[in-house]
Amino acid sequence: MNLKPYTVNTRKEHLQTFERLLDIMDELREKCPWDKKQTFQSLRHLTIEETYELGDAILDNNLAEIKKELGDLLLHIVFYAKIGSETNSFDIADVINNINQKLIHRHPHVFGDTTVNSVEEVEKNWEKLKLKEGRKSVLEGVPKSLPAMSKASRIQDKAACAGFDWEESHQVLDKVTEELEELQSALAKKNTSDIESEFGDVLFSLINYARFIKVDPESALEKTNKKFINRFQYLEEAANKEGKQLADMTLDEMDVHWEKSKDFFK
Repeated sequence: MNLKPYTVNTRKEHLQTFERLLDIMDELREKCPWDKKQTFQSLRHLTIEETYELGDAILDNNLAEIKKELGDLLLHIVFYAKIGSETNSFDIADVINNINQKLIHRHPHVFGDTTVNSVEEVEKNWEKLKLKEGRKSVLEGVPKSLPAMSKASRIQDKAACAGFDWEESHQVLDKVTEELEELQSALAKKNTSDIESEFGDVLFSLINYARFIKVDPESALEKTNKKFINRFQYLEEAANKEGKQLADMTLDEMDVHWEKSKDFFK
């Protein structure tokens, strides 16, 4: 298969294509019944879906899909800006100007005279600047609707930037062990409320440990999910070839095929 060599577009072409997208959005909003009907609220769940689709493409390292999903997200940004302009609330220029100003303000080590020597220093300065902008807590920037695992990870990141953190990774692993012991104690007492609480503490401490060993817990778990799905579907296909249903197989029989699946799905 002959692939066409990629040619980097010029800045002029970037601006022309973006202007074309704005023109298309104007026309859709004026002439398409579906587009005319949309609001901030009606688009919200679709934007979330598109974001997850981009996340899937990134996990799969599928560059063609990443490009496609980025386009879908860009469309949503332009769509929201178009809706905002119709009530004279804001337009796409306001959106872009706002992020331009924020980037310059939040990067004094690039656009000012601040000196930093590490990524960690950049992150700490970022959180300090947010507080100067009027936030009362470094945790205010964590979206309430984030999935629990991603939220826990962001909470811990921000707390660490404020200096609330463990010094060594083994301390965090010790905390994981401690939380597991507390979960075992709750299980022994059969206290449902305590079991749920201690299980949450175990997850929270594991997510914290992931940060210390440079692992994104959301990505790690999703990769494991996909691996399990692939191995389980291999198991189903193997059973089908033998003319059996999984429910009719013993655990030992299933385990044979499960072990074979590991040769194909690591």
